[in-house]
Amino acid sequence: MALPNVFSMVLAGGEGKRLAPLTRDRSKPAVPFGGHYRLIDFVLSNLVNAGFRRVVVLTQYKSHSLDVHLSQTWRMSPLLGNYVVGVPAQMRRGPRWYSGSADAIFQNLNLLDDERPTHVMVFGADHIYRMDPQQMLEQHLDTGAGLTVAALRVPRSEADQFGVIDVGEGTKIKGFLEKPSDPPGTPDNPDETLASMGNYLFDAELLRELVTADAADAGSKHDMGGNIVPAMVSSGDAHVYDFSKNAVPGESDRDHAYWRDVGTLRAYFDAHMDLVAPEPEFNLYNYAWPILTAGRLHPPMKATEHHLSPSSIANAMICSGAILSGATINRALISPGVRIRDRAEVDHAVLLDGVQVGAGARLRNVIIDKHVVVPDGYVIGHDADDDRERFGDRDGCAIDEGGLVVIGKGETLP
Repeated sequence: MALPNVFSMVLAGGEGKRLAPLTRDRSKPAVPFGGHYRLIDFVLSNLVNAGFRRVVVLTQYKSHSLDVHLSQTWRMSPLLGNYVVGVPAQMRRGPRWYSGSADAIFQNLNLLDDERPTHVMVFGADHIYRMDPQQMLEQHLDTGAGLTVAALRVPRSEADQFGVIDVGEGTKIKGFLEKPSDPPGTPDNPDETLASMGNYLFDAELLRELVTADAADAGSKHDMGGNIVPAMVSSGDAHVYDFSKNAVPGESDRDHAYWRDVGTLRAYFDAHMDLVAPEPEFNLYNYAWPILTAGRLHPPMKATEHHLSPSSIANAMICSGAILSGATINRALISPGVRIRDRAEVDHAVLLDGVQVGAGARLRNVIIDKHVVVPDGYVIGHDADDDRERFGDRDGCAIDEGGLVVIGKGETLP
């Protein structure tokens, strides 16, 4: 059998409304994560580490920072035809933007004409995980499936947040249910169900046929999960790939099959807390399967004392270029170029690039976007009523039901 010719399409046009204000000036896949990274670095690292190095990133919404990141970071050697490139909405099918994820592929079928692949990986751009897609491809070839859907095991009680897969004989999908209240269990565990991860592997010609037919359907929402997958399930040619069986080099039992959808501010915050835990749920220090990104031109981080009061750091990630001067840091992600001055206390916090924290400030349960200046003595996260009065109705800020305060990029604090 001829070796498969695999082409990868990453869907990165998401607006990310639930992540506002972090998405006020950028698309969701461009949102910073883990200090040095962007959300899109995780899917691209998985594809590239697995040897899939012809990748297009389909962009649309506020894509400038994402385009810059791709051009500066994801430079592949052209010697073997490798590349990662952003493809903006080009209106090849008429004067309109993408009307859904399936329409995004339909409007870019010219890419399949150019590359002539046998198989196409269609992956989402904004999840935190490690995965070897090569193992998914091996199952796809073994089963002879037209479509393989990667799926995550979740408790049945959480199934109403996902598209859920009902498994039939072997790996064949017999039903696809959108956010069901009474989901089916898995064949080996009735308390778990399989939820779609939004990662798909298609036979190339079949994908072309599906999105072309979907484009002609005026009643379709032109969505991969909502329209294309159910159509394939009805035809009996869709299979599921159980993500729990995916083994990545260098992983531990603790972070095996870790996957987080960081589609809300709380999920984004919690995923950072997973990183800084004493025993991290997700280990960024796996050099056998690295999460790749551009290096930063910063000096090393520096922690100093202030008037004989030393900095105190526990359960934190401190990036290059950060300077702590007599500050106390606990359960925090401190991004490049952050400055935290004397007697400041930062607890359960995510500070993005260039944030300045004044002397004596106290921050807790907070996300602060780039280049915000926190004045001396300023307090966030210690008085819920005061936080809601200051940030609840303020443009450029947000506060969730649990009291998590989010300050948008460059905001002046009230």
